[in-house]
Amino acid sequence: METNSLTLTKKDYFFGLAAGVLIGLLILPILKTAQSALFEKYFLLVFFFFLVAVPLGVIVANLIGRKIIAIWQIAKFGVIGVINTLVDLGLLTVITFAFKQYFGISSSDLVTAGFILTFYSLFKAASFIIANINSYFWNKYWTFEANASQKKPSEFIQFFLVSLIGLAVNVLLASLFVKLAPFGSINSDQVGLLGGVAGSISGLAWNFIGYKFIVFKK
Repeated sequence: METNSLTLTKKDYFFGLAAGVLIGLLILPILKTAQSALFEKYFLLVFFFFLVAVPLGVIVANLIGRKIIAIWQIAKFGVIGVINTLVDLGLLTVITFAFKQYFGISSSDLVTAGFILTFYSLFKAASFIIANINSYFWNKYWTFEANASQKKPSEFIQFFLVSLIGLAVNVLLASLFVKLAPFGSINSDQVGLLGGVAGSISGLAWNFIGYKFIVFKK
C-alpha cells in the first residue's frame, strides 16, 4: 500500500522547494532570449513567483491526489518535466550563445553560416542528454519512489534505451522545426528556442510512457 506517496513528507517539501528554485533560475536565460525587455523588468518577480508557486502547487496536487490517486504522480512528473524542459532549453540557449560569441557569428548569419544543419542538432542532442540524466534521478527518487528500493540491474539500461528513443524524437522534431519554420518577424535565436520547445514536448510525452510502464513499473 503506497501510503507514503499520498502523504507529504520532508522529501516532498524539499523536492518541491528545490524544483521551485531550479525552475525560477532556469527560466531566466530563456526569458532573456525570447523577450529581453520583459527579462530586464521582471526577472526577479519571475524567479520569486516560481519559488512560491511550485511548492504551493505540490501541496495542492497532493491534497487532490488523496482523492484522485493518479493526480499526485502525474503532478510530480509534470514538475520534473518542466525542470527537464528548462534544463534542455536553458542549456541549448547557453550553448548557442557561447558558439556565436566564440566564432563571432551574428544571429542573422546563423543560417548562412551553416549553423542549423551542422551544429544545431548536436547542441540539441547534448542539452537533451544532460536533461535526461537529471530526469532519471528526479523520477526515480521522487515521482516513482514506490519503486526506488527495487534495485534492478537493467534499470538504467532500460532508462537509457527509452531516453535514446526520446532523444531521436526530440532532436528530429526540433531540427525539422528549425529547418522548415519561416523566420518572419522573429530572429533565429527565437526560432531555435521554439524548435527546442517542440522537441522537448514530444520527447517528454514518450518518456513518461516509457518510464512508467517499462523502467519504473511495479
